Amino acid sequence: MRILEHTGGQNLVERERRLLAARAEGEDRKAPVSPAEALGEFIARHRRLLVLTGAGCSTGSGIPDYRAADGTWKHRRPMPFAEFATSAAARRRYWAGSLRGWPRVRDAAPNAAHRALARLEAGGRVTRLVTQNVDGLHQRAGSRRAVDLHGRLDAVECLDCGACVPRADVQALLERWNAGLADGEAEARPDGDSGVERELEGFRVPDCRDCGGVLKPAVVFFGENVPRARVDEAMAALVRADALLVVGSSLMVFSGFRFVLAAERAGLPVAAVNRGRTRADDRLALKVDGDCAAVLAEAAAAAGC
Repeated sequence: MRILEHTGGQNLVERERRLLAARAEGEDRKAPVSPAEALGEFIARHRRLLVLTGAGCSTGSGIPDYRAADGTWKHRRPMPFAEFATSAAARRRYWAGSLRGWPRVRDAAPNAAHRALARLEAGGRVTRLVTQNVDGLHQRAGSRRAVDLHGRLDAVECLDCGACVPRADVQALLERWNAGLADGEAEARPDGDSGVERELEGFRVPDCRDCGGVLKPAVVFFGENVPRARVDEAMAALVRADALLVVGSSLMVFSGFRFVLAAERAGLPVAAVNRGRTRADDRLALKVDGDCAAVLAEAAAAAGC
């Protein structure tokens, strides 16, 4: 793990930079701290954190992330919304991969990162937790103030009439109609996807039981807009916050990066814990490069939670 210090921004951001510099030079006459302890001190100094989490928060639960340490894609790009909405072949390909990949998300358990964030919330340190993840693990860990920015994979919605059904119901039909495809090994991919290398012409996909329309997981696909109400809720929480903490996100997509820009405009310091580079490295008051679960568990303890 390592700490990167940057000088972007003013006001509270500049104060954070000076505090970090003083710690590095030993001016406060305290023993040297680990990167996780430095993050714990950041948390302790800010009692109203807005937390933004990404895929790196859930890798410790066995759910793959999208990007390598240098920010490039690890897997093929996710299916764009326009392709899913307009192509029956694309939908067969998506649901065939999801048939095998969904159980990994369904059966995943929260890891130390989720539990640490839930403890911070319970300790009154978190005003809101905004997650780009669709796995529901924050709620399972005990977080009660989570905003699912990109939706939830455990629900399925109709693009035509708006009806919503549990993913478990759709999974049962997929398994019944496509017996055998759910068996065997497959490449694990993010967000409940998996690699499928076979002919899918006969693969059956359920339609909406109310109107016969197209069913889609209740998540935001690439190329699809995040619902305005969710963005507004998260931005309102940022107004009440005194700092932003980013956990496990490279911030390469604008849906997450926008909150760093908003924090910067408001003069709020931003800290991040992530493996590898982020889009905001030159805007951070503090960065810890390391495993989210290990870092947050230590940082929360250092902050008294």
